[in-house]
Amino acid sequence: MTKPTGLVWHELLMWHDTHALAGFMQSGRGVIEPDEPSESAAGKRRIKNLLDVAGLTEQLLLIKPRPAREEELGRVHHVDYIARLKAMSDADGGDAALGDPVGVTPFGPGGYEIAALAAGGVLEAVDAIMEGRVANAYALLRPPGHHAEAARGFGFCIFNHGALAARHAQLVHGLQRVAILDWDVHHGNGAERIFWTDPSVLTISIHQDNCYPPQSGLIDAIGGGPGAGYNVNVPLPPGCGSGAYLAAMDRVILPALRAFSPEMIIIASGLDAGAYDPQARMMLGGSAFAAMTKRVMNVAADCCDGRLLLNHEGGYHRPSVPFLGLAIIEALSGLKGSVEDPFEPIIAGMTGQDLQPHQDAAIRRVEAQLSDV
Repeated sequence: MTKPTGLVWHELLMWHDTHALAGFMQSGRGVIEPDEPSESAAGKRRIKNLLDVAGLTEQLLLIKPRPAREEELGRVHHVDYIARLKAMSDADGGDAALGDPVGVTPFGPGGYEIAALAAGGVLEAVDAIMEGRVANAYALLRPPGHHAEAARGFGFCIFNHGALAARHAQLVHGLQRVAILDWDVHHGNGAERIFWTDPSVLTISIHQDNCYPPQSGLIDAIGGGPGAGYNVNVPLPPGCGSGAYLAAMDRVILPALRAFSPEMIIIASGLDAGAYDPQARMMLGGSAFAAMTKRVMNVAADCCDGRLLLNHEGGYHRPSVPFLGLAIIEALSGLKGSVEDPFEPIIAGMTGQDLQPHQDAAIRRVEAQLSDV
């Protein structure tokens, strides 16, 4: 019997409070008029709602999250950072970015407990995969995690879910090599920094060049010390469609994964490279995300018995994001929902979906960088 795809979901995660954000900036003080925050429950809840409507939820194995313990969080994050988060959470909330105006990450009272529940959901997903209860899993979470660093939150992210999952797989399940692929449109700075000198975790980020964080995700950032060569950045110019992304997958990312031969692959699954996303300028539709998912599934099947975990990250255009998530989960599970994506024919017809010469040149620069490592 085919194993199901797991889905991490809990309504309490949708109650994470990103108060005082207008878009992605802090509002108030007579400067920025209060508005809706970009990172909100709506985009994530609408993915779950569409899975329900499409008839997929009941065919997935729901994985119930549990709060990550302090010692589990401490495998990746500094003890004093965890203590500061708890203190702020017990009061009126605070800023996990600890005052950095670029990385502002506000949260309300009780925010630590919700963030710990999200992190624990990721650990439960790793256990379900490693114990063979599911073929693979999608963790539909908030707050997101991929920008969080060891000693601070950053860019809406409090705990780094991919890093925590990798360490859990290593320390609890005895894996030696774990790969983290980040296809959020913004650079995966968190895993890069956490594993900078660690050759046991391959970190790969494909992102819009110099979008966010500023001056982050450059080609020549390849890791340091024993980890030199185990960090790969694929910065793409704005306006890339499926042609550029799939070329980068085929020419850079998949060969790097196969060369590393991981025992588990973790994907930071941001959907903000979608064509309508307000936080970036890429042009992907659901078929592109499905194609990338299937490519990584093939590598996972060859290298690590299919062990693949996707953690939800960004994605801010509320009407279209659910269809991007649906396409990924259909690819993971091999199931087909009862609804069709109304955005797909529009996005597929956008000018520039094919690989363009300047995009090819950007990918060739990464290929050359890899050949020198």
